[in-house]
Amino acid sequence: MGAGVLGGQIAWHSAFKGKDVVVYDLHQKAIDNCRAAHEMYADIYRVDVAATDEDIAKTRKRLTYSTNISEAVQHADLVIEAVSERPDVKTSVYETMAPHLPEHTLIATNSSTLLPQDFAAATGRPEKYCAMHFANLIWKLNAVEIMAHPETARDTLIAATEFGIEIGMVPVPIQKQQNGYAINTWLVPLLNAAQTLVTNDVATAEDVDRTYMIVNRGCSMGPLGLMDVVGMTTVFNVLDHWGHVNNDEQMLRNAHYIEKNFLDQGLLGLQTGRGYYNYPDPAYGADDFLSPPDISAASDIADKALLLAPVGQ
Repeated sequence: MGAGVLGGQIAWHSAFKGKDVVVYDLHQKAIDNCRAAHEMYADIYRVDVAATDEDIAKTRKRLTYSTNISEAVQHADLVIEAVSERPDVKTSVYETMAPHLPEHTLIATNSSTLLPQDFAAATGRPEKYCAMHFANLIWKLNAVEIMAHPETARDTLIAATEFGIEIGMVPVPIQKQQNGYAINTWLVPLLNAAQTLVTNDVATAEDVDRTYMIVNRGCSMGPLGLMDVVGMTTVFNVLDHWGHVNNDEQMLRNAHYIEKNFLDQGLLGLQTGRGYYNYPDPAYGADDFLSPPDISAASDIADKALLLAPVGQ
């Protein structure tokens, strides 16, 4: 439910692992973008998980796409909602979907900054509803956070956990409802702090990522690169929502920066081939990204530092 970046990944990976999947989105353009992304995942899976041509053919056969909500859910055992990280959008989706669901169908939200209890009533089946939050790059970062709300049935949690295991995830039980769950409790502050450095002209995106990747040797990307993977729309929605909730002026400035420099330009990150970096060959993936520069670069680097230094220092 929702054919964006992570919704598309969950759909493709679930089909790859043997599940019959219907990808639903209200907008045909989103469906078209998802189909294109799935063709890209086919190539990625051949490299990253050694998928064969037969594996890819079977995955494609298990996938269908729809903009008709009634047709999309009529045989569903599980609906995983991955629509925009906005409370009004999620509520509307649940209320629209509820009359079309079979009685046995379970629902899970992929949200990790919003709580399942906030939408349980809108689903019309609170006992069959929980949260299943997946990480981007699902085939490599294979965690799924399982969170209940007060009315979630134990059988629902068992079924959700079993599904996660069946598609190769490591289930992480979240023992108390908390916005951000485990992953985004530390990830959102990290991304917001990194964006603050860029928004406030303290350092470039590349240099922020270099500091992170040098300190955390072995990381394949830094926080700004990770924003591209998460998708600029999701990053904006999270920063804008929590900036207003917490009256956080810096977070709102960061959201505005993302809106002005990326969303307004149609640059959504990895999904569109361009965000802070250009894809499929982002600068942070180059062999020399973390290497000391040539000595001739010292003058240019010094000029950048001098430009931003307070007068007299």
